Amino acid sequence: METLHERKEGKVAKAIETQTSKIPSDIFLWSAMGAAAIATSLHCTGKKKDGLFIGLLVAPILIVGLYNKLVKVEGHDKNDK
Repeated sequence: METLHERKEGKVAKAIETQTSKIPSDIFLWSAMGAAAIATSLHCTGKKKDGLFIGLLVAPILIVGLYNKLVKVEGHDKNDK
């Protein structure tokens, strides 16, 4: 049975990590805050469906930002380096 340290990342995961690690973490935070502000503005101006759609993007943006931060802190599978 393989241990946690013997597991390797796949090619797709490595490619995603390589690309997402290039993006500054602040981009995700500011994008989420901007989307929340736009959603609130749209909702207040009567475009409730558009505001709801934009508002639904906030959580996925923050999740991708969290993934980005984890990639920067932990990096690729350390056995590959």
